[in-house]
Amino acid sequence: MADPHGQATFYHYRLIKKIQISKSLLILYLSLPWLAAAAGTFWVSPYFLLYLLIAFPLMLWIQYVVGHTVLILLGTSYRKRWRFRLRLPWLGYIPDQHVSRRVFNLVQFYTCWVGIVLSAIMAFWSPLPFAIALLFWHLWFLLPRGYTMLRLSGQRKDGMLKMNEQDISYYLQ
Repeated sequence: MADPHGQATFYHYRLIKKIQISKSLLILYLSLPWLAAAAGTFWVSPYFLLYLLIAFPLMLWIQYVVGHTVLILLGTSYRKRWRFRLRLPWLGYIPDQHVSRRVFNLVQFYTCWVGIVLSAIMAFWSPLPFAIALLFWHLWFLLPRGYTMLRLSGQRKDGMLKMNEQDISYYLQ
């Protein structure tokens, strides 16, 4: 990137931690919806699988709207670094480039709480199995992001995250 005076700007990042996403962890993550569908059909409602299918895109959309809104409130430069993905394990609205850990945590915090509150509110106006399905998908989408935040809990807070398909890289500038 060049500045107006013709001098190049270089960003130097130092890799602090790389968190690998193992195949066994990904298989466990992918098995959770099947286990939830079986358990929900058996214990909650025979229509639980239908509710899961309806709740999946709805919760993706809710999380997108909340995350996008938080980024708009933070400023337009942050929004350009995020995009909607449908690749495992990063489903939904996530960073596409290096992103500040502070911004990432803030987006996840609001996404988490707004999703839980909306799922609870939906329990009053929709069938309870549908609200449970919404809550399941909400937590399932947030699980890889929560895993990332948990694994980085002992690190400095002023770093940058880069989410790749097989790993999460944490850098300091």
